[in-house]
Amino acid sequence: MKLSQLTAKPTLIEVSIDDEEIVQEYGEPITFHMYDRQPIDVFMKLANSDQNNPATMIDIVRHLLLDDKGKPILTDETMLPTNVLIKAMSKVTDKLGK
Repeated sequence: MKLSQLTAKPTLIEVSIDDEEIVQEYGEPITFHMYDRQPIDVFMKLANSDQNNPATMIDIVRHLLLDDKGKPILTDETMLPTNVLIKAMSKVTDKLGK
């Protein structure tokens, strides 16, 4: 297989936070979107981010958590509940790690 055969434009995918705690608290799974492929600089920032510095992680992830139109859901005026944000960050890193 040629390396060029693996290239493709990023596709917006739906990601579901569906663990028992979230479903119990919100009554249903919570979904968001992200691109299945990220620019290498974003991937490297995430891979090299300091796990002990949540502000850095949030700054990176805020650009990856998107609505169904591909627009960021976290802005200067909006933020998610902490438990949802932590689970969303985990889902993002899981997806990018595959």
